[in-house]
Amino acid sequence: MKLSPDLVRKFSSIQLAVFDFDGVFTDNRVWINEKGEESVACYRGDGIGLNYLKEKNIPIWVISSEINPVVKMRCEKLKIECIHGCEKKLLEIKRINEALDISRDQTMFVGNDVNDLECLAYVGLAVTVGDAHPDLNGLSQYQTYNPGGHGAVREVCDLLVTCKKVVG
Repeated sequence: MKLSPDLVRKFSSIQLAVFDFDGVFTDNRVWINEKGEESVACYRGDGIGLNYLKEKNIPIWVISSEINPVVKMRCEKLKIECIHGCEKKLLEIKRINEALDISRDQTMFVGNDVNDLECLAYVGLAVTVGDAHPDLNGLSQYQTYNPGGHGAVREVCDLLVTCKKVVG
């Protein structure tokens, strides 16, 4: 895939990667068993992409409004930071920016639905997954070819690392 020089520069300047969970790490579906327990499916290859970011010392956060402990458990397995059950995602991004001394222009947010609008509008690089809600069209600077839960996270991680290599 060919990116514009401006988009390559934006990806290469990223120092903080923030992701929504449901619809980004997952395909936005949930399975509920007879006991009322929920489960989701995630794409295993995302973990490899996230490891690439860790090797580049890029902090990774998941901020999710979902209360289900599956979010926390998946993030613990991937060894990435997680805030779940969060009603004010943008406030958390700002808090993380301040704590890590990373500007909003150096921050990427990956989302999929209308509850991500203000985060996407705030960051330097707004990314949406391939099957994001249409209300996010026009706000995203990059939309993945892969849908959420099917390699979108890996795609973004690979692009970020590749662009950093290109720009140096």
